[in-house]
Amino acid sequence: MTKVSNQTYYAKTGEVLQAWHQFDADGAVLGRMAARIALVLQGKHHARYTPHVDTGDFVVVINAAKVHLTGDKRDGRMHRHHTGFMGGLKEMSAGEMLTKHPERVIELAVRRMMPKTRLGRAMLTKLKIYAGPDHRHAAQQPSPVDMTPFKPRS
Repeated sequence: MTKVSNQTYYAKTGEVLQAWHQFDADGAVLGRMAARIALVLQGKHHARYTPHVDTGDFVVVINAAKVHLTGDKRDGRMHRHHTGFMGGLKEMSAGEMLTKHPERVIELAVRRMMPKTRLGRAMLTKLKIYAGPDHRHAAQQPSPVDMTPFKPRS
């Protein structure tokens, strides 16, 4: 007779194997894709999820320049940051940021969905974003993610 354990499983830091996933942002809605990326980075898509351990996987995002913003967000959404100097408030619309720094739009969307802790910042380092279709993580053999749920609804 086998003994059944009633203890809850908690992952340890060194025993988690992390996989690689590839998201193609071509035509995908930014918010839907960013929410799924945040779940994968945190490891909430696994049964082994443990809140105090980094159980997430690596994520490679390609074609970041072709991400889709719904509604009036391309011109209406403003991204602001302050340089630290007097009068140093910088503003840039989401459309302008997509043309200048397309990686930054996805990074900001995902970062704001992650935990605001040291562990959340460590999880964010596993996010690799590229504006075009080429990336330098082919040796890790990232598995492509089905992007049909992230496309705009008709």
